[in-house]
Amino acid sequence: MNKKRLFYLFLIFFICFSMIYIFKPFKPIDKSVSIDKIVVEKSDRKLTVYEKGKVVKTYSISIGKIPQGAKEVEGDMKTPEGLYVINDKNSNSGYHKNLGISYPNNDDIERAEKLGKSPGGLIKIHGIKNGYGWIGRLHLLKDWTLGCIAVTDKEIDELYKMVPIGTPIEIRP
Repeated sequence: MNKKRLFYLFLIFFICFSMIYIFKPFKPIDKSVSIDKIVVEKSDRKLTVYEKGKVVKTYSISIGKIPQGAKEVEGDMKTPEGLYVINDKNSNSGYHKNLGISYPNNDDIERAEKLGKSPGGLIKIHGIKNGYGWIGRLHLLKDWTLGCIAVTDKEIDELYKMVPIGTPIEIRP
């Protein structure tokens, strides 16, 4: 097979894969579900929501630009690890919508103080930066946040409606 033909085959494969990946069907959560826990697996880039111990749905995510290790200080571009709660909802953020995470907890504050630094804050589960929603699932190809957990705009719309303030969230390595 000549190089030109191989290139065109690769290009066709890439386009087909991209279309399948980008336009993956969205199956919404049934409105009768009551989400009572969120678990984030950083290493697998997954966010799973639960009702009474049963998996309701799993989302693919992007996390902080430096994915290994727990957030230690403001500006380290790491996503926290530990036990938190959803403590806020904001429909007017710079990233479509967001759910606030109660970072920092007492352990996070203590760890940062030992380093003589601020632990930071404003860790969220959010959609794409306003005006860039067209990116959709392509944002999942790279970790790009400053420490937050990112999903698509359609997914944050769903989570925003379904996750009550006070819901526990566990963020694992």
